[in-house]
Amino acid sequence: MPEILETAESYLKALVVPNAIVIDRDSAVLQWALSGLGERQLLGLRLSREWGGTGVSASTFNQFQELVAQYSGALAFLQTQHQSAGAMLLQSKNEALKQAYLPHMSTGKKLVGIGFSHLRRSPPSLLAEQVPDGYRLNGKVPWVTGFGYFQTFLAAAALPDGCAVFGMVPFKDRSTAPAASGIAKSNQVADGFIRFSEPFPLAAMTATNTVQAEFENWFLADEQVVVVRPPRWIEANDRRNVLRPAFLPLGCARAGLEIVAASRKRETLTFIDETLQQLDGELTTCRDRILQLQTQSTVDLAQALAARSQAIDLAVRCAQAAIAVSSGAANSAEHPAQRVYREALVWMVSGQTPPLMAATLNRLTSDASPKAEE
Repeated sequence: MPEILETAESYLKALVVPNAIVIDRDSAVLQWALSGLGERQLLGLRLSREWGGTGVSASTFNQFQELVAQYSGALAFLQTQHQSAGAMLLQSKNEALKQAYLPHMSTGKKLVGIGFSHLRRSPPSLLAEQVPDGYRLNGKVPWVTGFGYFQTFLAAAALPDGCAVFGMVPFKDRSTAPAASGIAKSNQVADGFIRFSEPFPLAAMTATNTVQAEFENWFLADEQVVVVRPPRWIEANDRRNVLRPAFLPLGCARAGLEIVAASRKRETLTFIDETLQQLDGELTTCRDRILQLQTQSTVDLAQALAARSQAIDLAVRCAQAAIAVSSGAANSAEHPAQRVYREALVWMVSGQTPPLMAATLNRLTSDASPKAEE
């Protein structure tokens, strides 16, 4: 195991596991856990060393994602937003913006969220109009995670030609301030604002503080633009990266199996061992299949969707197994099996596209189990 993964696992086992239930609910404790990753320089794994990151391989990053999700879904979900923002900023041609953010992202001195899943909607809910020196944004980002954690987030707005502009915006209520002379900058609307809702009361990972952002005449200066993507970029990105998020539900599945394994200390029932062995074998096979697909220069989309839907299915089934072996105690909101069960719900719908939804439902409705002998 690479040293960086040993560092992560040691931290997660020693400090995150004992507090996993509270981390799921309490934003102050989740902030503490996120800071712990930053103190160990684990928040810039996809950044090159030139920019203060660790420059790990894709394989190591995937293992890290699986590891964090195994011990805390809330922490995994929050940190992956920041890691994704860093990876997007790394690809930007805006050198000044990169200098301002990237050297401070690995340690968490600067924390950045993302808000572009709404580009999958038709029509997109946040629109941009190009004006001199920047863009004017109007509309909503229906779902952005990390309010109170991230100082800024990378928002995407659709342009009339179908392109999308990505830019850094403040992650707090703001009004555009006039210039020092009292006259607003040319074409900048002085009363533009960004306003955020209260955090949504989610079934799982409540502490991640997911909110809605509302923009009215917000001026996004050219200096804050990260990139402008071509039409239908989000669809191409989803196809290209369909397997990357699979390691989060794989980690959730492993968390469920750990609860099943722990139950053997209380129960000496053969069928628990049999279930554990079967699910563990399926999990290993699924992970190996995903890793094998990732080595291919061209991945068949149907195969990739099938593999990711299997990872989701295993997260749910392993969580169900954890519930079953925990009996009535699992109905307590304080029980680890209850937390893992709720986290499986989140991984089922995270980054969901119509093709992924279809693959997930197809797995649910397919009769893959052996038929009973007549």
